[in-house]
Amino acid sequence: MKDNTDVSFFLFPRQENPPFRGRGAPQPRQLRGRARMSGDRDETPAPRKRRSGRGTDSNPPNRFERIAYEADEEWEGEAPRSETRFYRDNGKTIIATNDSPDIGFEASINPYRGCEHGCTYCYARPFHEYLGFSSGLDFETRIMVKENAATLLRKELLRPSWVPKPLELSGVTDPYQPVERRLRITRSLLEVLEEFRNPVQLITKNHLVTRDIDLLASLARDNAAAVVLSITTLDADLARRLEPRTSTPQRRLDAMEELHRAGIPVGLSVSPVIPALTDEEMPAIIAEAAKRGAGFAFFIPLRLPRAVEQLFDAWLLEHYPLRREKILHRLASMREGKVNEARFGKRMTGSGPMYEQLRTLFHLACARHGLARSGAVLSTAAFRRPDSTAQIALFE
Repeated sequence: MKDNTDVSFFLFPRQENPPFRGRGAPQPRQLRGRARMSGDRDETPAPRKRRSGRGTDSNPPNRFERIAYEADEEWEGEAPRSETRFYRDNGKTIIATNDSPDIGFEASINPYRGCEHGCTYCYARPFHEYLGFSSGLDFETRIMVKENAATLLRKELLRPSWVPKPLELSGVTDPYQPVERRLRITRSLLEVLEEFRNPVQLITKNHLVTRDIDLLASLARDNAAAVVLSITTLDADLARRLEPRTSTPQRRLDAMEELHRAGIPVGLSVSPVIPALTDEEMPAIIAEAAKRGAGFAFFIPLRLPRAVEQLFDAWLLEHYPLRREKILHRLASMREGKVNEARFGKRMTGSGPMYEQLRTLFHLACARHGLARSGAVLSTAAFRRPDSTAQIALFE
């Protein structure tokens, strides 16, 4: 999708603070409504005409804030235009580590917080509440940008304490969301990783990843790079409504083929699998990915943490009202009667007959098309630190 956003207009000057300090997420000025206290809130989103190209049309209350915005239910005008705004994230570190048993990587880099792709189901939406924003429309229109990401990464890799290990890019929000075409922050990170020969795995829904084939292919020659393309459905119309600003499923398959031809290991994430909506497509998705060069695959059932449950339910009411009850019932049947499971060791999987059916379907399809069910094993053998004298000059 063409990105017409004027990035420079929204980025605040470096010496100024962002327009919030952890309290009170900014709201679109055109909205009519009133402030309400958290104890007085209705969890059902007010019906409104949807904004074009957005995954959701509401901003559910932030669980950390006492005041929330409520739209005027009697207003029947067009939904106001929701421009994307970008804010500088002046963090001091760039590598995040975790010890979760559910996640297949120890360290990750996230060049952006928030994601313009606007996937309705995105499990990362609640993280935006820690910034004073909402999990809803704010998540896809209020994007934190780590402009100094490459500088921070270089400093961390130069430290004697850094033990080379594969890095995941990004694991939370998409490193190739539309604004990356202009800001090129993800590419700058790959340039540092290529210089140090530190292994990296990318996961994305965007064909833009092929822009960086030169860097990825260079790393892949040392078995230090892999790319995972996430494909939820092959239905372009469904993808447009479910993942409004991502590349089409066909473009993602094209990206797989281009990466494979360049000698870069490619994997497939069939995630999230939505029961009674996308689950039947799993064999077809795996078959198409195998044709395009995918070597491994994994799947994760739909997760609906915190406000994402409300947002996804509103999406079902708008797009699939007659199928809504069936989808939610089947989802709950895989999570011990709940639509979300937050416990470590369980949140990425499921249980019960429905989950076992999905798991068997996935395994059979992978076996039929020769896809491994474990990811690429990357090597740190080629890791190197550039000449320290030259690096010191960079920071003087």
